[in-house]
Amino acid sequence: MILKCVAHSRRVLGIARRFGWLPGARYTNLRDLRRCETIGFIDIEWADYSFKRHLEAVKATHPMLTVAMDILDPKSLPRVLDQAFELSLHCERVVIVPKHMSLRHKLDSAIPKHFVLGYSVPTRYGGTMIPPKYFRRPVHLLGGRPDVQRKLAETMPVESIDCNRFTLDATFGDYFDGDKFRPHPHGGYERCIRDSLRNINLLWKNYAGNGRR
Repeated sequence: MILKCVAHSRRVLGIARRFGWLPGARYTNLRDLRRCETIGFIDIEWADYSFKRHLEAVKATHPMLTVAMDILDPKSLPRVLDQAFELSLHCERVVIVPKHMSLRHKLDSAIPKHFVLGYSVPTRYGGTMIPPKYFRRPVHLLGGRPDVQRKLAETMPVESIDCNRFTLDATFGDYFDGDKFRPHPHGGYERCIRDSLRNINLLWKNYAGNGRR
């Protein structure tokens, strides 16, 4: 069963919970998690990262997952792993996101197996350039479109995802119909959120976690 997380407003978190999704938030904004008993995901503020604030947030929330800094330079790997070990004392799993191409043949040897490999789904804002075929052990998919996430799962073993894209489209009256985003026939923000969640769940319904339906 795929673990699904969304980091957005309290309104969206409440709807998502009814569809089996877990709440998440960036470590800089925990207010919407105050009434949540189980926290799925603590994300980072990648543009201005503070390990101290990140660690404080994880200690306060004890999430199922959190993500360490992206590895953009292989020289940063020891530091990222040290931080990930410390984070792991306060959550169930830590996601390591290797992005430098030189790591593509070393994912299993350089990153301890008790960490989850993270794959940042490519968008116009960036993403992981290492080809999916190199990710051979359980992966967490970070962001991107739900259809792209599901397609990636055909070539890598996905165990968890976080997805916020459908919340952005809902503000314009669009929803994910299981194939693409399009205007909702009846409109309404909450209706778009609900139907998007329902259709994303259907995408993953028969996924066995091994890259095949």
